[in-house]
Amino acid sequence: MLARILVAFGAALLGLLGTIHIICTFFTNKLEPRDPATIAAMKATSLVLSGSTNLWNAWIGLNAFLGLFLLLFASTYLLLAVGHMSLLRDSPPLAWLPVAGGAAYLAIALRFGGPLIGFAIATACFLAAALRLSF
Repeated sequence: MLARILVAFGAALLGLLGTIHIICTFFTNKLEPRDPATIAAMKATSLVLSGSTNLWNAWIGLNAFLGLFLLLFASTYLLLAVGHMSLLRDSPPLAWLPVAGGAAYLAIALRFGGPLIGFAIATACFLAAALRLSF
């Protein structure tokens, strides 16, 4: 029962972070550069990878992808915790995957900035649940 609560809480927290990231990407200016000239330069600069995509669109797309991935990852583990806990119990890779994912997001937040406390709490929940399921 405790493992189910820990996975559900960790997943709900990641889902909340993903939702906030999507809202900040599309409905606020929180992820925009402070200097308007930087935005103009990003819109005027194309990527080497594709001349049809400018840096601004790539920035928005990257942030949208990040938020959506967090939301989908969280939804998957929330559904597993609520309705299919036996899958997590019977499959160690499924139980440990959110630990690895949370640790990766935590490392990214440490290096580049981000919601460090949120990722740390979610990762700790996943780790405690995986340990509990493993023994």
